[in-house]
Amino acid sequence: MKCGSLLQKLIMTFIIILTIVLVSLAWILSMWFRITYFAEKRTQFAQDGEYISKAVKIYNIQQNQIELDKLQGIVNMSSVGANADIIITDKSGRIYLDSKIESRANGEEKPNISDKNMRDLVSGAPLEYISDRYTYIYPIIEQDEFQGYVAMTAPLSIISKQLHRIYLIIWISALCAMVFASVVLSLVSKKILINPLAEINNAAKRFANGEVNKRVYVESQDEIGELANSFNIMAESLEKVENNRRDFISNVSHELRSPITSIKGFIAGIIDGVIPKDKEGYYLDIVYSEIHRLTRLINDLLDLSAIESGKLKFDIKKININELIRLCVLNNEQNIKEKGIKLKIDLQNDNCYVKADEDKTMQVLTNLLDNAVKYCGNNGFVKISTYYKGNKVFIAIYNNGPKITEEEIRNIWTRFYKSDKSRTNKVSTGLGLPIVRMILMQQGEEVWVKNDPDIGVTFTFSLTKYKNKKDKYQRRKE
Repeated sequence: MKCGSLLQKLIMTFIIILTIVLVSLAWILSMWFRITYFAEKRTQFAQDGEYISKAVKIYNIQQNQIELDKLQGIVNMSSVGANADIIITDKSGRIYLDSKIESRANGEEKPNISDKNMRDLVSGAPLEYISDRYTYIYPIIEQDEFQGYVAMTAPLSIISKQLHRIYLIIWISALCAMVFASVVLSLVSKKILINPLAEINNAAKRFANGEVNKRVYVESQDEIGELANSFNIMAESLEKVENNRRDFISNVSHELRSPITSIKGFIAGIIDGVIPKDKEGYYLDIVYSEIHRLTRLINDLLDLSAIESGKLKFDIKKININELIRLCVLNNEQNIKEKGIKLKIDLQNDNCYVKADEDKTMQVLTNLLDNAVKYCGNNGFVKISTYYKGNKVFIAIYNNGPKITEEEIRNIWTRFYKSDKSRTNKVSTGLGLPIVRMILMQQGEEVWVKNDPDIGVTFTFSLTKYKNKKDKYQRRKE
């Protein structure tokens, strides 16, 4: 057993508790035994005293040797039965009979009775003293007149022997219980506590060394089982984070490598003269496009990192979402015209005020509109609409492009995910929709995607309607 281990602490704690319990039990038993012993002795001495007192009264009447011998016999039998020394005195306190003839020869003395106790004794009340011996004094009253007393004394060595026997039994039992309990506690705790904790500990160490697929298998329904289950949940979460991190690095590396390779190749071709002079402008346009793509990718990565770390600040204020939609359409007008897309704007009112960050909301609209234009194809159809529900304003952007599969809907908000990689590799970073979702979530809003029953896809997000004090007053008045 390892020094300072949990098992050692459990056993030591159990031994300490067991010792305290047994010591308390020994003390309680000793007190109970003493109380019981004195109660039994008191009852026995009272009965013997009454019996001897009657014999004394007969002797006082007869005053002959025969009655004296009878009285001596009664005293001797009572002494043997009670395991006590008995003396009888007259009313002056003189001892005229005892249970042992050699008592007085050995210096046996009568009890030392105080004046107060003597008055109680004369009135007929028995007395008792407890020191190294237990003494019970029973008064002899005849015709309401004090005639002496019977003193019965029992040594306490008897009760001491009984108590020592009890203590010995208790300590032997305690020692056996400690050894037995230590063995049982060791075996049981190893099975239900130590071994599962050791397995969790080893799994945690392996997990820390990079074995993120390590799991703990503990079959129990107690707290240890819950701990193992929580560890497995944490392990799965961390494994997912680690896999996402690896995928993220792989995706970023791929997304950066492709344009850098193109730029490097074209620039090298121009420098080496491989590319003709009349083609240099064409390839420089490609290089510029790739640089623009790199810039967009890096900006998206910085935005996503800032949002996830909570460092991106939001300036929540009153904005006209309808005006922002119109401005977003104007900014993307060239792309819309180049693809011959028919655009329809269906706004519920001319003005609609919401509480949101203007720049971030414009980024959301731009990303969703750019996504709709990208996937609806040439000569497609895009519709932007708004509608109210309670204190929420919903903005829906529809495109008549192909529907999204269930698998794509589950992964569409994942970083670097592209539903059609062959078609979007050059124009998409795979970060637009994740950024949209993060921006809206940071403002307490929602975004979702839904396939149209016939054809097309609709992206919808919510914003909170702005309410000024006048609106609140009018509503309260109504």
